[in-house]
Amino acid sequence: MNRIVTFLVTAFIALMLLSSTVFVVDQRKFAIVFALGEVKQVISEPGLHFKLPPPFQNVLYLDKRILTLDSPEADRFITAEKMNILVDSFVKWRIVDPRLYFVSFGGDEGRARDRMAQIVKAALNDEITKRTVREVISGQRGKVMEAIRAKVVREAEQIGVRILDVRLKRVDYVEQINNSVYERMKAERVRVANELRSTGAADSEKIRADADKQRTVILAEAYREAEKIRGEGDAKASGIYAEAFGRNPEFYKFYRSLEAYRASFKTKADVMLVDPNSDFFKYFKGAGSGSK
Repeated sequence: MNRIVTFLVTAFIALMLLSSTVFVVDQRKFAIVFALGEVKQVISEPGLHFKLPPPFQNVLYLDKRILTLDSPEADRFITAEKMNILVDSFVKWRIVDPRLYFVSFGGDEGRARDRMAQIVKAALNDEITKRTVREVISGQRGKVMEAIRAKVVREAEQIGVRILDVRLKRVDYVEQINNSVYERMKAERVRVANELRSTGAADSEKIRADADKQRTVILAEAYREAEKIRGEGDAKASGIYAEAFGRNPEFYKFYRSLEAYRASFKTKADVMLVDPNSDFFKYFKGAGSGSK
């Protein structure tokens, strides 16, 4: 019985020692084998590997994937015209030299992030202080990011990190400046609106005056054409009358007398003092004699 117990204990201890000498490296990780703080081996290939049992050797895993450094709050910088702006940025990075990275930070990713944040902030400060707000926001934004990336890349290489990309997510004024900027923008928009209104009013008056002028010209031309047509009609009517009455002058005189009678005796209130023997009543007499 004692032999069996001894065997089991021995087997258990041997199994524990064996398991402590075997470790698996994931394809997403670097493995650093070190002894007493000194790096002995860096493993980047995934698979099953062996080492000495602790405390002789230990294994530290580092992420080999692309990581993101995103600032939780926007940092304040001063531009070339001494204006305060807020810049929110992020950085894409990865570990390329695990040994140097471990020596620099002891494998502590938090310390590495703090160090890169300082590097990025210093690069941003160097570039933004040389440019105006307009250049940072729109005019030279691409150049600013490229210059920052170049500086950050050089600094990051010294700690075993490769910078893949640097982006400015947001560039904005501080709250105090925002209000004055909005007021200036509002005043400018009001000025432009008033200018457009005055221009529109002037154009409206011009169009209305032109329309009135065209109306007057059209009415005048229409009146002239109407008078011309009326004159031509009167001339034709006169010609027809002349031709018709020229065939019988006496009938023409009689017809004109009837027209005169009709015009003279329109109402019962009309009163005329005329000699009954005058030529005006010539056809009255003739009509009376004919009726008798």
